[in-house]
Amino acid sequence: MSDNARAGGRINAILVASGLWHDIDYARLELLKLLAEHDRVRVRVFEDYENLEALAEADFLISYTCNVIPSLEAQEALRDWVRAGGRWYALHGTNSVIRLMSDGNYGTPDWAPRFMETLGTMFRSHPPIEPYQVTVADPDHPLVKDIEPFEATDEQYLMHSYGDLKVLLKTEFGGDAPGFVEDKWEHAEHPVFYIHEQGEGAVLYLTLGHCRHHYDMQPLLDYWPTLDRCSWDLPVFHTLLRRGINWAMEHVDEASRAAAAEAKANAPTF
Repeated sequence: MSDNARAGGRINAILVASGLWHDIDYARLELLKLLAEHDRVRVRVFEDYENLEALAEADFLISYTCNVIPSLEAQEALRDWVRAGGRWYALHGTNSVIRLMSDGNYGTPDWAPRFMETLGTMFRSHPPIEPYQVTVADPDHPLVKDIEPFEATDEQYLMHSYGDLKVLLKTEFGGDAPGFVEDKWEHAEHPVFYIHEQGEGAVLYLTLGHCRHHYDMQPLLDYWPTLDRCSWDLPVFHTLLRRGINWAMEHVDEASRAAAAEAKANAPTF
């Protein structure tokens, strides 16, 4: 991003929040509240990934989407932006491409490979929402330091992975995921919270965070009987959100210090 955009210590953020089957209004508001805890952060909010001019000026990106597929141009821009040093905190359904198939099950077609390769995973299915155990994979990492194993009642994401992932939190699953084309899973570990480094930047992904309002299943259902908040009701989830936002921001000052040091080193001497 340009130095002018950082004038006065300002940090530019993008929040992309939209999609199907989730209470996007709730998630958007909660994330904006957390971002508002930082006086230096100014946020632009979008429903898709297509504003590439805004992306070029952004210090970091946060996404809470479901079934929102960037254009090929935007996929390539996101990939290049991360590789050039951008940090992207991707939440919950960001890595989903879901379509109802002719057999009545939900499939996850490989329609956005560059997008998923940048994110590091692609959603394939989840079992019915019920409590499951989340454990710490790297207890010394600052993003999960002092986090104890916890139980989450949420969508337990079963995914395909791309590239090397630094897994911070994990879960285990083996069994059925009814309603999805990929409905049979051997028992294995699955990432819940991970870093996918690429070039000078990285994606931080947290699969937790399902939420749903009464009207979010339309047109499939006119009225969903419950208000689902899942991990949003857990203090540890908000801890992970705050730490992720701090992680996304911390490179801004690091880059500024490095640029200042380089400028000083290259300054002419008289």
